[in-house]
Amino acid sequence: MVTGRLCWVPLLLVLGVGSGSGGGGGSRRRRLLASKVNKHKPWIETSYHGVITENNDTVILDPPLVALDKDAPVPFAGEICAFKIHGQELPFEAVVLNKTSGEGRLRARSPIDCELQKEYTFIIQAYDCGTGPQETAWKKSHKAVVHIQVKDVNEFAPTFKEPAYKAVVTEGKIYDSILQVEAVDEDCSPQYSQICNYEIVTTDVPFAIDRNGNVRNTEKLSYDKQRQYEILVTAYDCGQKPAAQDTLVQVDVKPVCKPGWQDWTKRIEYQPGSGSVPLFPSIHLETCDGAVSSIQITTELQTNYIGKGCDRETYSEKSLQKLCGASSGIIDLLPSPSAATNWTAGLLVDSSEMIFKFDGRQGAKIPDGVVPKNLTDQFTITMWMKHGPSPGVRAEKETILCNSDKTEMNRHHYALYVHNCRLVFLLRKDFDQADTFRPAEFHWKLDQICDKEWHYYVINVEFPVVTLYMDGATYEPYLVTNDWPIHPSHIAMQLTVGACWQGGEVTKPRFAQFFHGSLASLTIRPGKMDSQKVVSCLQACKEGLDINSLESLGQGIKYHFNPSQSVLVMEGDDIGNINRALQKVSYINSRQFPTVGVRRLKVSSKVQCFGEDVCISLPDVDAYVMVLQAVEPQITLHGTDRFWRPTAQFESPKGVTLFPDIKIVSTFTKTEAPSDLKTTVLGGDLDPKQECLELNHSELHQRHLDATNSTAGYSIYGVGSMSRYEQVLRHIRYRNWRPAALEARRFRLKCSELNGRYTSNEFNLEVSVLHEVRVSDKEHVNHLIVQPPFLQSVHHPESQTGIQRSSVVPSIATVVIIISVCMLVFVVAMGMYRVRIAHQHFTQESEAAKEAEMDWDDSALTITVNPMEKHGAPGRGEDETEEEEEEDLSSSSSDSEGSDEEYGVGRGGHGQGGAAQAQLEWDDSTLPY
Repeated sequence: MVTGRLCWVPLLLVLGVGSGSGGGGGSRRRRLLASKVNKHKPWIETSYHGVITENNDTVILDPPLVALDKDAPVPFAGEICAFKIHGQELPFEAVVLNKTSGEGRLRARSPIDCELQKEYTFIIQAYDCGTGPQETAWKKSHKAVVHIQVKDVNEFAPTFKEPAYKAVVTEGKIYDSILQVEAVDEDCSPQYSQICNYEIVTTDVPFAIDRNGNVRNTEKLSYDKQRQYEILVTAYDCGQKPAAQDTLVQVDVKPVCKPGWQDWTKRIEYQPGSGSVPLFPSIHLETCDGAVSSIQITTELQTNYIGKGCDRETYSEKSLQKLCGASSGIIDLLPSPSAATNWTAGLLVDSSEMIFKFDGRQGAKIPDGVVPKNLTDQFTITMWMKHGPSPGVRAEKETILCNSDKTEMNRHHYALYVHNCRLVFLLRKDFDQADTFRPAEFHWKLDQICDKEWHYYVINVEFPVVTLYMDGATYEPYLVTNDWPIHPSHIAMQLTVGACWQGGEVTKPRFAQFFHGSLASLTIRPGKMDSQKVVSCLQACKEGLDINSLESLGQGIKYHFNPSQSVLVMEGDDIGNINRALQKVSYINSRQFPTVGVRRLKVSSKVQCFGEDVCISLPDVDAYVMVLQAVEPQITLHGTDRFWRPTAQFESPKGVTLFPDIKIVSTFTKTEAPSDLKTTVLGGDLDPKQECLELNHSELHQRHLDATNSTAGYSIYGVGSMSRYEQVLRHIRYRNWRPAALEARRFRLKCSELNGRYTSNEFNLEVSVLHEVRVSDKEHVNHLIVQPPFLQSVHHPESQTGIQRSSVVPSIATVVIIISVCMLVFVVAMGMYRVRIAHQHFTQESEAAKEAEMDWDDSALTITVNPMEKHGAPGRGEDETEEEEEEDLSSSSSDSEGSDEEYGVGRGGHGQGGAAQAQLEWDDSTLPY
């Protein structure tokens, strides 16, 4: 080929010279010659294989791109002018490097990305230059296939499919693979896109990883030693490029699988007012692949050490009876110790809950008149009792309530007692015409009587039938024994609590058959028993277990609460449903101020398996609810704490109103909201011969409150709003029908809420007495005025109208008059010496002295009142006997000498006309407040 082409060149040169010298005719001859010369098509290879590196434009072809033409060396016809690529939007182009030699080059028109396309295939053809420079009569070669492969560059680092991996393993095992991590590479070639190695970055960990990403432990793991491991892992592609970011592998170690409840918290805090709080929101059962067919769960809230078995309202028994709608006439046999109910003062008591504890050495006598002597055939006894077996006293009766002969004999008319953990009620009816055996003893044998826990008992008597209700459930007596009726006698009876009175057949009357245990709210009520609803209300707990969203429990779950909602039993055959059901169990306490402290929780489980002799055993869940302290309320009493009243008002039937504007304020209780309050008005020891506190019973009844009145003071109690208590307190009156010897009386008022759990401030009131005393003689002696220590002295000068006052003084009192005048001179001298203590006003009288008036401060008081010591009385008027005048004047004299600031002195005068009675006019402009 090369020899042939070299032979063609001289010919072309000769022809070229000859053509050039021919002029115009030569040009036509050249074209004619060229058309005869361009007889062949260019020739290229039939296929090409090329390689291009991504992000580069040079394509390396094999074989190289060269086109040949047999018409060479003829100009144009033997030259290669172009390479053309056939295809749509191909990123390549072919250029001619040498027309004569036909060499070309394939290159990229834009950057090539291997990740977008790894290879290209297209058609290429070569074109000669035709017959001349005008690009006419071109001839093209056959079509050749070009296949180009893009060479990858390791531009991407491996990345993990997950940012973190987590696995749980059991201690004490060696695992072939705990988990597998996986990384990927976005490079296109196998060399750079494949992950060739994984490596643990974290040092000193008992784990290894293979090239496939499988993590395994190299030693046995211990739950006690370390419960969780966190390791970092990286990856390498086959180009040894590491991962851009390591991945976290978390391995949790769990102890050897033991069936039981998982993910629960031992301490659950309860904030008062939170409503229903879930106890185990994340709890679930681990069966360790045990084949469980059904499970029964018992959740128990243990509150037997809180008050009377659980958190109940701390209302007094009478208040609670009213709240529950019980009938009237209930008699509280164990009331709070007070002046009116002092028979419980010597008993051991837990004052916070009014629980009385009997240690086998105490008993209380109920005063006569508290309970009717002859109960009808229908009456009810209710009580809270906590009792357990006491060593050494099992053979002796333990009396709760006993009505026996006070003297001479030892007959028991009715009694309630415990004997050998059996509850026995004795009722001996009186004799009538039918002298026959009658039911007399009713026995109940119950485990609860000696379980040392609180239970609520109701003994309903509808003779001859006696029924026991315990914690709302009905129990009939298992044994009823008969006895003869009691023959009538005139022997008085004694009702006792905690022991039985033995008044006869002994040397000295004494208590016997003592009770060992605790009692509360022991009451007796003549008449039929209240409804079951009332009984349930009286023993209802304010705290208990609850289920959030009962409708979401799902099918197949059975549940049951006990009456006090302290025990919940659930049963099901699907573990998932059981888990969700237990997660909805919650604790609720509806008291505004619940008892602070621990409530123990216990969850026990019974599991049944599919036909297996041995089934898994689940340990109990022991947790507790911690009830936190609520913000305690503050009760405040305020009002007027000092005022004055004339003696006439103390003596009047209406008396002196003590608290006309009393106000009770609580930080938590609204004024109109019902509350269990108790207010006590104390005045020291009242002398019933001359003074008393009074309150119309209608004021109490229309507001559904109760009260007790004694020489120690006035107590008002019951469930009612604070506004009701204010209204009642504003009607309390103090009367004293001998106020002449009284100067002031002090009272104190106190308010308590929730049966004494929260108390108010002590409010003190002082009520002073204004005295008007007139002394005169036949000799027109000036009136001597003896005033209380907080008043100024006022003198009445003689009338300037010429009318003389006349005073009738018995002749036998002449000596007394002279002494009075001397005392007057002495007191006036002392008053001049101590100018600060008196400010005197003189007024003139025309015909008769005008009646004195004083502005009284009748503003309101608050709750606590007690009388102070009585001061000596001032001098009296002329209608008194000589002995009284002597006492008064002597008292005035001695008091004046003792303290110049205590009393002031007034002087009277005589006119020249008819007799007129002088009246005292008080100046209260400088009264001390």
